[in-house]
Amino acid sequence: MQLLRVNPAPAAAKKSYAQCCQPLHNGAPAPSAEALMRSRYSAFALGLDEYIQRSWHASKRPSLSDINGNEKSHWIGLQIQRHEQLDSDHATVEFVARYKINGRAFVLQETSRFVREDGHWFYVDGLVGSD
Repeated sequence: MQLLRVNPAPAAAKKSYAQCCQPLHNGAPAPSAEALMRSRYSAFALGLDEYIQRSWHASKRPSLSDINGNEKSHWIGLQIQRHEQLDSDHATVEFVARYKINGRAFVLQETSRFVREDGHWFYVDGLVGSD
């Protein structure tokens, strides 16, 4: 896998890329659903489409061409609102992500569902918008 040098990490305000997401991007299992969420955000910010695809649960995994779409996004911020461990293998993460497309700002608010299989967390799907 490609070695990326980014500091600070796009998804962790107080950690470097090497401390936060790089180990996960290089194949280490995420210790929690929140860590996987942060690594996925960083992967979107860094254009790591293959990682994004791999971190999606097989039952919902899109093709590589469907991940990034036609528009180039510039990701500019992530806030984790809530992380809830439902049981040992299921969790939810509510987050707000900010991004721009062609200079226009957007906000994505989502409550995401995660499942752990064979020691690895996977993104399943999410409910977009606020409750």
